[in-house]
Amino acid sequence: MTYAVKTSVRPLVEYVFRSGSLESGMRFGNALQEGTRIHREVQEKYGENDRKEVFLKTELSCAAGELLIQVEGRSDGVLLGEDGGYTIDEIKSTSETPEQIEGGHDVHWAQAKFYAYMLALETGLQKVGVRLTYVHKPGGERSVRETSQTLDELTAFVQDVAERYAPFALLLKKREEKRNAAASALGFPFGHYREGQRLFAGAVFKTVREEKNLLARAPTGTGKTISTLFPAVKAIGEGLIGRIYYLTAKTTTRAGAEEALNLLEKNGAYLSSVTITAKDKVCFKEEEDCAGGQCRFAVGYYDRINDALQDLFEHETRVTREVLEHYARKHTVCPFEFSLDAAYAADVVVCDYNYVFDPRISFKRLSDEQRGKSALLIDEAHNLVERGREMFSAELLKSAFLEIKRGYKGIHEGVRGAAERVNAYLILLRKQAGEEGRFVGNEPPEVMFKLLEPFVDQAEHALVTVHGSESEEELLEAYFAAQTFLRIGRLYGDQYVTYVETDGSEVKMKMFCLDPSELLLQASKNYRSAVYFSATLAPLGFYREMLGASEEDYTLSIPSPFSPEQLEVTVLPYSTRFRDRERTKDSLAAALAETVNKRPGNYLFFFPSYAYLQEIRQAFEARIDREQVEIIGQDSGMSEGDRTGFLDAFSAGREKTLVGFAVMGGVFSEGIDLAGDRLTGVAVIGVGLPQIGLERDIIRDYYNERGRSGFNYAYVYPGMNKVQQAGGRLIRTEEDRGVLILADDRFLQEPYRSLLPDEWGTR
Repeated sequence: MTYAVKTSVRPLVEYVFRSGSLESGMRFGNALQEGTRIHREVQEKYGENDRKEVFLKTELSCAAGELLIQVEGRSDGVLLGEDGGYTIDEIKSTSETPEQIEGGHDVHWAQAKFYAYMLALETGLQKVGVRLTYVHKPGGERSVRETSQTLDELTAFVQDVAERYAPFALLLKKREEKRNAAASALGFPFGHYREGQRLFAGAVFKTVREEKNLLARAPTGTGKTISTLFPAVKAIGEGLIGRIYYLTAKTTTRAGAEEALNLLEKNGAYLSSVTITAKDKVCFKEEEDCAGGQCRFAVGYYDRINDALQDLFEHETRVTREVLEHYARKHTVCPFEFSLDAAYAADVVVCDYNYVFDPRISFKRLSDEQRGKSALLIDEAHNLVERGREMFSAELLKSAFLEIKRGYKGIHEGVRGAAERVNAYLILLRKQAGEEGRFVGNEPPEVMFKLLEPFVDQAEHALVTVHGSESEEELLEAYFAAQTFLRIGRLYGDQYVTYVETDGSEVKMKMFCLDPSELLLQASKNYRSAVYFSATLAPLGFYREMLGASEEDYTLSIPSPFSPEQLEVTVLPYSTRFRDRERTKDSLAAALAETVNKRPGNYLFFFPSYAYLQEIRQAFEARIDREQVEIIGQDSGMSEGDRTGFLDAFSAGREKTLVGFAVMGGVFSEGIDLAGDRLTGVAVIGVGLPQIGLERDIIRDYYNERGRSGFNYAYVYPGMNKVQQAGGRLIRTEEDRGVLILADDRFLQEPYRSLLPDEWGTR
């Protein structure tokens, strides 16, 4: 049997020839990537008979005929010589000096030779010239490396590359064949569907089959994770898609996806899944100095990564954080970068939203064809609105550039001067802000763009050529911040404002994305389907608008599978508005204490802020018997272990009543399951409105100008979503019973009352 795989030139040669350390990859990756502007400048000098962006393709049989590799790509230039011969031109921008690139960059040579081979086959030539054109930043000088290759030499070269790539490609193809057969035969992993679950799963499959998007409000208890993953896996079995991205906002919901994948595997699925954990959590920094540049997991990373990937996928299917860490230590590779490389070969990727939507770190090596064969499952999708605003916004701080100006004096005058000019402009803006200390505009900050472009070029050059500066890490951070600012600047449109805000000597300039809907749509449009789901996509029309849904996209609202008798809801009509808190504090604390004293068990009380939490906690403690009631509280500095300890305290069968004080919108207000007797009651204090501030007011004014209710868009809808999430912690299974307390008089008023879930029975 012959297996066929399709790839483009660059990932193929990178797999075979990439080498060296992660530090250089981190620092020079942007400098060495092809820049559109620099490419265009070089190509504009081509002769009238030269061609640019030339599409080429070929097929390579290898592994004794077991594998056929279909390769394609676009050469930067095909130059016609005076003798009638052709030369392939590959253009690269770099901050390295001509001396530093001597003899290096095998990937670049390999890329050019591959194009030369395909051109030779297309034209029938027996010899082709091969050229690398380097444009050196920041000065823009050019250096050229040239050679020529016979067709026989090129044939031997590409065949060797194919044979070296074949073992990994064959491993993945054989796994894919087994995966598809298992997915096709897979049955639903439970004996029966819950109410609404079959409808939800069917809607997901239909959405993927028809290449649509779906927004689904699926209340707690629907079994959202399995209801989306199961039909998506069945779509793999039908050949509709080849990969699933399960996107989450928090670690707690990631664990649910891993549990569902384990369940599917126990019932016959054969899938490789990779969970990507944030770098700061998975890094072996306790063992190595990551910032010092001598981490043994980073040094020589690219020399070992191929063996690590081969080993991983030969022996594992569920690649969780623990599995990744084991193989990372075994092969001495950075666990975070290892997870990213593994994700490109996995069937299911469980990761944060930003790996798909954030223009700074989204999966850059995915081709449009690969995206077109992938489905997005976006859990707790209500979070994507605010996360979208964050991902599509960018800011700069004056202090960062002042530090670099001082730190690079006498070390790299290019960097010092560029940082000084940015710093001086921000000082000018501070003066313009006047006594108010802020101003808002609707235009992109073109002056800042012009100042940042040379700063980025000079910073790249300094990071390559200067080492040992005490401000090196600060320069790296400012370099990435400047790049992000320029990248976001290219997205700037009517949905943006630029504001400047001062705080003493500090100046912040921010491009603030008010409406992320169009940019979220653009980020997801090349994927076959996207399924946005949450228990709290209400009001649904608001989320349709904010998530960029089109008229053709589907919506689904599933009724709660639980009976009204499971939930006892009480509204305490006290005002929790800031101006009334001191007046109502004692009455509210007394009512909460009365509930706990009457009905022992485990309780979670949610508050809109840490400050208000502490106020009520003090008043509450004075009204209960500390011999009978244990109190624990969330704080802003909790470690992962602290969070686990907090949740573990909610055990069934405790002798003493437990009351946990937490904040709405925090880690304990969504994505956690305290089923059965682990949770007796929940109190939600306040309507969750975000704190009044500059950004919220800008959002309010933006939507008011567009005929919407700006206050609802900026404050009410986000706040009530937190209320719904917090209250949803209580009833998690068909056996759960509990009491839900809603403490605020606004819960009895519009629009707040209409935004409460039907199953709470408060309308």
